[in-house]
Amino acid sequence: MTGHRNAEEQAPRRPYRADGLVVPPGGGHTIETAAQQVTFKVTGAHSLIASTFEVVVPPGFDVGAHTHSHSEELFYVLEGELDVLAFEPKLRTRDDWHDWESHTGERPVRATAGTLILVPPGCPHAFANPTGRPARMLFQAAPPPDHERYFEELLELLNADGGIDRHAVARLRRRYGIEQLTPLRHAPAADRRTGEAR
Repeated sequence: MTGHRNAEEQAPRRPYRADGLVVPPGGGHTIETAAQQVTFKVTGAHSLIASTFEVVVPPGFDVGAHTHSHSEELFYVLEGELDVLAFEPKLRTRDDWHDWESHTGERPVRATAGTLILVPPGCPHAFANPTGRPARMLFQAAPPPDHERYFEELLELLNADGGIDRHAVARLRRRYGIEQLTPLRHAPAADRRTGEAR
């Protein structure tokens, strides 16, 4: 007897859903901070594959370069423009990712509507809105429900009385396998393409 179980016995049990899911425009559970607005469209209660969110990224927001130890992410720009990267740089500078370059010469790009970004586990990635208008993107994170729980717990920390406890945020990130490589920022700055202040 080898002790092996078949795949059906090993897989976690989830309720069988005979029906699909239709989320109307504006539907889903929305959480909002000064930094961004996230609407949960598909959660781990609905999908075994990925959580799906709609994210509104305000002008001046920079998520900062970071990695996820076990999550795969997919971003699809629906509206507006974002500076994005998804590569390992020659040198991980700690202050800013906008000047990073990969070993093959890749650099951050300006993503417009229709751009898709796929990020495997462990890959440094970032997005920032360098324009004067909000951007909107569809975002998937696999496996579910890790990112859902992270967003909910982060919102609690950001809305706590007494200001943001940066140590608590750092502990939360570590718990979800997130390594922050450059700072998260939310402040107006000059448009990196035109040099104009917003």
